[in-house]
Amino acid sequence: MPVGAGVEGAPEIFTPNRFKGKRVLVTGAAQGIGLAVANRIAHENGSVFLVDRSELVHEVAEGLFDVSCGGIGSATADLETWEGAESMVAAATEAFDGFDVAINIVGGTIWAKPFEHYAPEEIEKEVTRSLFTTLWSVRAELPALIDNGGGTIVNVSSVATRGVNRVPYAASKGGVNALTSALALEAAEKNVRVVATAPGGTLAPERKVQRGPGPEGEQEKQWYQEIVDQTIDSSLFKRYGTLDEQAAPIVFMASPEASYITGSVLPVAGGDQG
Repeated sequence: MPVGAGVEGAPEIFTPNRFKGKRVLVTGAAQGIGLAVANRIAHENGSVFLVDRSELVHEVAEGLFDVSCGGIGSATADLETWEGAESMVAAATEAFDGFDVAINIVGGTIWAKPFEHYAPEEIEKEVTRSLFTTLWSVRAELPALIDNGGGTIVNVSSVATRGVNRVPYAASKGGVNALTSALALEAAEKNVRVVATAPGGTLAPERKVQRGPGPEGEQEKQWYQEIVDQTIDSSLFKRYGTLDEQAAPIVFMASPEASYITGSVLPVAGGDQG
């Protein structure tokens, strides 16, 4: 089995050929949930176009070349900007002559602290990272899907819309939920499904590209630990999920098996509804 940067072979459970003939765009694909999703779709014989801000995405894509019966492509893009989202769609369209599914995963809290301690510029950065990356991506992807005759958009939100010490992130993911439900109303007549999953805490290897500065000092470490404690306590299973446990429902929602689901946000957090 080919091995790239963090690509470890087939998931324990997957559905062969579920994405055969489908072209799938995956953002945030260099690591974490995005990598797990791209890996699963490749093993289900979809053509996968991987996008990330990190050059690492090309190494990950190379590790998937021999996995899928479809094609594999990759591009770097800064999805915090409209120009980055436009360039991503242009690259995917050039590589695969369009795409059928777009899975938008880029996002993630940068700081962990009570809201009164956030500086205004930090709030703006959190919203740019976890709302505008999806907003710009969807705006760029939608016309391409409409021109393609329809398709599916899967956004990755979070159950942290009800969580401590990350209000700007929570507000951003609330925006992703609203984007999903509102756009589903508009897009259904154009044969485009719009859905989302809302992950809870997820176990993952140490990030190769960090989202921001880690906790500094005892106070910041305590604030971060409060997030961990609340996340585990809110899960009925009292644990974090795995990457496979997050990738599986994302891939299901993206697949033809979910063809009668739109406008829904599926919590994937061990019973925590967010």
